[in-house]
Amino acid sequence: MSQAIATESATRRREFLQRYGLILSFLLLCLALSLLSDRFLTSGNIVNILRQSTINGIIAVGMTFVILTAGIDLSVGSILALSSVIAASMLQGGMAVPAAVAIGLGAGAACGLINGVVITRTRVPPFITTLGMMTIARGLALVYTEGRPITGLPDGFRFIGTGSVGPIPTPIIIAAATFIIGYVFLTRTSLGQFIYAIGNNPIAARYAGVSVSLNITLVYLLSGLLAALAGLILTARLDSAQPTAGLGFEFDAIAAVVVGGTSFAGGMGGLGGTLIGVLIIAVLNNGLNLLNISSFYQPVVSGIVIALALLLHRAIERS
Repeated sequence: MSQAIATESATRRREFLQRYGLILSFLLLCLALSLLSDRFLTSGNIVNILRQSTINGIIAVGMTFVILTAGIDLSVGSILALSSVIAASMLQGGMAVPAAVAIGLGAGAACGLINGVVITRTRVPPFITTLGMMTIARGLALVYTEGRPITGLPDGFRFIGTGSVGPIPTPIIIAAATFIIGYVFLTRTSLGQFIYAIGNNPIAARYAGVSVSLNITLVYLLSGLLAALAGLILTARLDSAQPTAGLGFEFDAIAAVVVGGTSFAGGMGGLGGTLIGVLIIAVLNNGLNLLNISSFYQPVVSGIVIALALLLHRAIERS
């Protein structure tokens, strides 16, 4: 009897940690930083954390879709840069803001579409395909701008990066809408269920009537589109489109998704965990700045914390 009770207790504890462990880790991190810095829990700093997390958050939504299919997208940072400089050049040439934004988003979606078509039609692994796109898109951004930033953008465009609706900055609203739409897409539509099915077993999904190639292509298209959206927000915030923008952004997005519990094997995870993962990374970076830790050490500390979070997640899964 006592052994049965102990087993049941261990099962409940494991289920509790699997369901709430990530949130508890986030809250403990916030508690530690609030004790170490009296500026951490100020309203201004909280808004700053949310604003700083928007770019990574939007990219991470698309990355979640990709990783759920057991794929990877290393090209999002370069797509961000290419889409940004194309849209900025259109704006500088006098094009209306909505048209320029649409062109920038279209450029990102086109790059994602190419990724998806190459992966599904040629069977080249996602890692290799998106690595190639990472290099190509970055090169095109540099060629298109001749290596120079594009500045002096209209105020109507800058609103999406620096404006606000009441007390809430526009980037936070856009990021929140992206997460909500993405969550509904994953959990309330047949396409979202197809993504999980493909990640779990693409062969079984194909036999069940799921168009695996079409859905994988759509996933990469969405990833490119969201990378472009993040790039437009970043450009509007800085009032400058840089051909070198987005360097390393793909790794931040992947880290947020994986810390959030989405499995590289595909078919397991979701945007709720990704949101917490994004916030953990944003809070950690903000806390290191508040504690005046040298920028040389910050990547080391961030890497250690992320690695510990992944090891903890793996230990919970195996317990």
